[in-house]
Amino acid sequence: MRILIVEDSVLLREGLVRLLEDAGHEVTAALPDASRALDAAAEQDPDLAIVDVRLPPTFTDEGIRAALALRRQDPRLAVLVFSQYVEERYAADLVAQPGGAIGYLLKDRVTDVAEFLESLDRIASGATVLDPEVVAQLLTRRSRDEQIGRLTDRERSVLALIAEGKSNGAIARLLFISEGAVEKHITSIFGKLGLEQDDTGNRRVLAVLAHIDATTQPGPVGPSQNGPVR
Repeated sequence: MRILIVEDSVLLREGLVRLLEDAGHEVTAALPDASRALDAAAEQDPDLAIVDVRLPPTFTDEGIRAALALRRQDPRLAVLVFSQYVEERYAADLVAQPGGAIGYLLKDRVTDVAEFLESLDRIASGATVLDPEVVAQLLTRRSRDEQIGRLTDRERSVLALIAEGKSNGAIARLLFISEGAVEKHITSIFGKLGLEQDDTGNRRVLAVLAHIDATTQPGPVGPSQNGPVR
């Protein structure tokens, strides 16, 4: 198998090169960042690309965006995202793309070399291999999106104003409705988001967090304790 590696950690990058070559694979290129990933893939026609999520220069999402770009350039290319982080939004986009097989494994949870190599073979042959934590986070995000999606346009407006720290009275004035109507909208929002009554006022904070989560890119999450889903 011909494999392209995009990994900024020199020790991990060189370790992957040695591991893969010892297993009989050909490493077509081992790059420290994504700047030449598209060119290297076009020139060398690898069967599989192994890409980290966080790469120079900003160490945010360069890698997984490169993985998406690689798949757009060549839908047949199998891609393994190999990272410490789950980037839910981009992971969902990668899974949804048509074309070659994909994998998303978390570095800290790979404890068996033979199993890792087997996963690469499965991905290259057309399988989808996802760490259960990736699956769990994608399902959690889908659930959150579905909850937010149940809100009416008016409820979304109310929730956005809550997120800005506006009081019920201020929301009523801005939307030209009564405070009673605002309270009804807020009660409906809490119900649709599954936020039960309590005595702490946390529902308002949790609703704001749901709004923020639905309108911004999610951050990394830590690993759990299960093996990959194949």
